[in-house]
Amino acid sequence: MSIIFLLVAVESIGVCYGMIGNNLPSRQDVVNLYKSRGINQMRIFFPDEPALQALRGSNIELILDVAKETLPSLRNANEATNWVNKYVRPYAQNVKIKYISVGNEIKPNDNEAQYILPAMQNIQNAISSANLQGQIKVSTAIDMTLIGKSFPPNDGVFSDQAKPYIQPIINFLNNNGAPLLANVYPYFAYIGDKVNIPLDYALFRQQGNNAVGYQNLFDAQLDSVYAALEKVGASGVKIVVSESGWPSAAGDSASTDNAATYYRNLINHVKNGTPKRPGAIETYLFAMFDENQKTGAATEQHFGLFNPDKSPKYQISFN
Repeated sequence: MSIIFLLVAVESIGVCYGMIGNNLPSRQDVVNLYKSRGINQMRIFFPDEPALQALRGSNIELILDVAKETLPSLRNANEATNWVNKYVRPYAQNVKIKYISVGNEIKPNDNEAQYILPAMQNIQNAISSANLQGQIKVSTAIDMTLIGKSFPPNDGVFSDQAKPYIQPIINFLNNNGAPLLANVYPYFAYIGDKVNIPLDYALFRQQGNNAVGYQNLFDAQLDSVYAALEKVGASGVKIVVSESGWPSAAGDSASTDNAATYYRNLINHVKNGTPKRPGAIETYLFAMFDENQKTGAATEQHFGLFNPDKSPKYQISFN
């Protein structure tokens, strides 16, 4: 019994493989690094064919994202079929594509928001036509900005602005037995509200529970999304944590020590689940490498678990 549980726990940790850098290893070297480190799950943010080729026969489970610029075209059912025929069907026999993420952190006011649900429906139909619906689930990845109230976690609710956007998507997930993908970053919540959030609470170091029964910020954030799902009639929809990480440099509380603490404690923690949902949490760490061409906040270039030369930034066991 304990051996089975251990296998489930090991399988619950993946790592996102971002490629926005000019000094990163070859795709095959990256896949070999995943295998040598016992990382059994990967997320890629667009259908990179050299990566898909390198994944053949690797047994690594994959979240495959639709590129943001492709989303508008997938309103067209033929284009969605073409996408599946190009990026899914040729690889499905020996690449373990588990989820397709149609959009990453699309906000209700984003121009792309109008395309997410029709694109999901069209991709789902194309997956079913290819007889792959038992192997591959279609979803989208949200961030925490869609939650209007997140504390206490049981009061979690989608914002009034988000609800018309996300409700039909959640209905789709419910109907198709697919999980909701959620990017959960205690780091950003902490630096946005340091007055009320202790660093130890964000890093899983707090002793004992707070007044609402939580020992760490990750659980509180995740359970607020579960509470929001319950309030829209989707208590059966599972959440997969599609990104979570802590930067090692270039920002407030961004240090090698804090990042190492966060990743180690997160890996150990997700084996056990949250107060609302006990059991292993399928979680993807962000990210495999520092990406030196990422734009935005300076910390964006410092989320890697490994350096571009494949040496580890932290002494971390993934299982």
